[in-house]
Amino acid sequence: MNPDWKHERVTANGIQFHVVTAGSTSAPLVVLLHGFPEFWYAWRHQIPALAEHFRVAVPDLRGYGDSDKPPRVADYAIDVLAADVAGLVRALGESKATIVGHDWGGGVAWATALEHPDVVEKLIVLNCPHPAKFARALRTNFRQLRRSWYMFFFQLPRIPERLLLRKDAAILDTMFRGMAKRPGTFSDEDLRELKQAIQKPGAATGAINYYRAAFRNFRL
Repeated sequence: MNPDWKHERVTANGIQFHVVTAGSTSAPLVVLLHGFPEFWYAWRHQIPALAEHFRVAVPDLRGYGDSDKPPRVADYAIDVLAADVAGLVRALGESKATIVGHDWGGGVAWATALEHPDVVEKLIVLNCPHPAKFARALRTNFRQLRRSWYMFFFQLPRIPERLLLRKDAAILDTMFRGMAKRPGTFSDEDLRELKQAIQKPGAATGAINYYRAAFRNFRL
């Protein structure tokens, strides 16, 4: 890892986050939010480029990596996740930041902009539709509903965690290499890092609780 990157513990919204920071503290803040089932490492290639112009903060979202992992499903409700981001921006000494999110991080980014617009300077979302559009697709588009089957599977207790962790989290090989458009995108080292992170105590349950909490709060 880059020796210029700092690994910090930041308290926000009542829990502690592991946050990787880089760049000048006098530069505008950009916060990068990872997806499922990742951790800060997902942004390893973007950090050095962004750090040339921004103060970069890359947290392990709650439930992931070395951040705290509250035990209840309710601890992962979308309004709580949005409050995490707003709290992190303020805990880092800023009033506003550019929020960038991918996949589940994109969902959290949308929620942050909707519920805490005062902390969002700019919003950049990758691979995640606006929540209202996604909810409408689930109600009206059978193809989208069928492709979202895993969200229903994740509502089961314990079984999803066992599948995610079995055989040294081997399913991550399929998830990342199988979906990559370019062969070789993920190295053996990358997959080792991802597998080690999801096998930290409580991380698999924390990651899946995002889906459980979203399902329980979904309204048709």
